Amino acid sequence: MSVAISDRTELPVVENKPDIDYELMLDCVHCGLCTSACPTYVETGLEADSPRGRIYLMRGVIDGRIPLDDVTKRHLDLCLNCRACETACPSGVQYGKLIEPFRLHLVKTGQQEQRLPWLQRQILNRIFPYARRNRLALLPARWMQATGIDRLLDKTGLSSLLPRSLRDMQEMLPRLRPHYGRMPLVLPAEGPRRARVGLFLGCVADALYPQTNLATAKVLQKNGCEVWIPRNQGCCGALHYHAGHEVPAVAFAEENLSAFGVASGEWKSLDAVVVNAAGCGAMLKDYAHLTHHSSRAADGAEFARKVQDISEFLVKLGPVEPTHSLPIRAAYHDACHLCHAQQIRKQPRQLLEMIPDLELVALSESEICCGAAGSYNLTQPQMADRLGERKANHILDTGAAAVFTANVGCLLQITRHLRHRNPSLWIAHPIDALWSAYSGEEMK
Repeated sequence: MSVAISDRTELPVVENKPDIDYELMLDCVHCGLCTSACPTYVETGLEADSPRGRIYLMRGVIDGRIPLDDVTKRHLDLCLNCRACETACPSGVQYGKLIEPFRLHLVKTGQQEQRLPWLQRQILNRIFPYARRNRLALLPARWMQATGIDRLLDKTGLSSLLPRSLRDMQEMLPRLRPHYGRMPLVLPAEGPRRARVGLFLGCVADALYPQTNLATAKVLQKNGCEVWIPRNQGCCGALHYHAGHEVPAVAFAEENLSAFGVASGEWKSLDAVVVNAAGCGAMLKDYAHLTHHSSRAADGAEFARKVQDISEFLVKLGPVEPTHSLPIRAAYHDACHLCHAQQIRKQPRQLLEMIPDLELVALSESEICCGAAGSYNLTQPQMADRLGERKANHILDTGAAAVFTANVGCLLQITRHLRHRNPSLWIAHPIDALWSAYSGEEMK
């Protein structure tokens, strides 16, 4: 594939084109520094599976020079949208603002075929974005785990009789902890109040890892924060937006803007809107872009400015020192949408390094995607498996007894690839470890 630099005065010639600022494509000078950071290029070595290759393909389609055939779409589909290329790029190419609108265009124009079986589509679109539905849908899994039937199915091999899609989802399930139910609308600060924050709970994360949301609220209280938990908040919209479904994503965003009182001005009393899931945080911080065509564009921009990851917020605030010992050797995996989309790397490590007797060890290729990437491990299972095994091998090489990461998708993917190879490994959010060090509670 030729990657020659084109004249910046060249204009698109295709009338029905994606809603992409063409100048953003011209920012790419095809230097290739992004290739070593791209998980799919690292695995396949194909130029068309690299960020600059995909930009060349998208631009070629828009210019009418390259057909949007199955080969082209396959290379574009294989992108995880992990945005590692943005970190590596010296020219500041905003790759996420290229690939996402391009995918939206394919869905809108009917050029993107369904990549998931009907049942998985229903689960992703009608269950995952709704916290209560998630909790109800997980009841059979909770019962199977409580009775040991899930382990029996694994031992006897009967789980292999399940359809591949259901088997993949079952293998990703963590050991489900009891749900906290419903937290009060407002949780008071411990000691003198240092800040007032809104807490974003999310949807899938709240159902699968309720202990992390509860720990997040308690950690904030411990650090002198009054915590407001709006009742009508919901999915951030990332699941739909990354799948190319803009309308429901914008609807979720508008619901959250209302829940956090942006239009009424109630949100102005907040020092921050705190979120503990990297994917959700990146989406919430991008509400200005997501809502830019809607009537709530100004509200979206105002809201986005207050969103902070829990580690980012605590380090700025000045975290309270934990007093309980946690004598373990641990590794930290950088969730893509925390380190690349939000440029947050040091803060989670700083929190972990505060914990007495916790030894934090380096993880090779920590910033290479684990293969989760939202629903990627369902839509592209083969590449997701390759990246998951790559990540699992690096984690095992550290000899760590625990691995921490700040996103629900990463937790699920890493759990799946390590559950049989090292069942005793503690796989958790950094906030779980921090709360354990604050309270002395066993969080495993």
